[in-house]
Amino acid sequence: MKNLFLIFVLSFFIFSCENLKNSDSIEVLGIEVSKKDSISNNKDGFEMYEMSEMAALMEQMYVDNERLKERIIKGDTIGKFPQHFIKIHKAVMTDETDKDAFFNEQAAKFIKAQELIYQDPKNAKEHFNNGIDACIKCHEVKCGGPIPKIKKLYIE
Repeated sequence: MKNLFLIFVLSFFIFSCENLKNSDSIEVLGIEVSKKDSISNNKDGFEMYEMSEMAALMEQMYVDNERLKERIIKGDTIGKFPQHFIKIHKAVMTDETDKDAFFNEQAAKFIKAQELIYQDPKNAKEHFNNGIDACIKCHEVKCGGPIPKIKKLYIE
């Protein structure tokens, strides 16, 4: 009886593995997943996204501005202008053709608005929102994806 049960279990696993090899999809936790979707074509089996220097800088500026927004809303001390923002003029972009006169103009407006927050903290909200305006105007032309996220930074 034990031998019959063992043969049955082994047969089950053999046929299950055979079906997995011949199938275009597998079921994981009740969800059918295509093997083609889960396997990359590169030699390592992974496709890693690598952020450009500009994308990484913009992500950092977003986080810094989230914190600054909270300080402005609470009426806390503003602190000092983050010098790494100046890298916006030299950071390597994903597509270097995007770094044109329009981008440079919007970047300058953003930096000026950011500097004014620290130079004129009584009007920090206005200067902050002007900086966000510059971000959105640029992203409307260059890369629209982050606009909904950026709009969340506005101080009402």
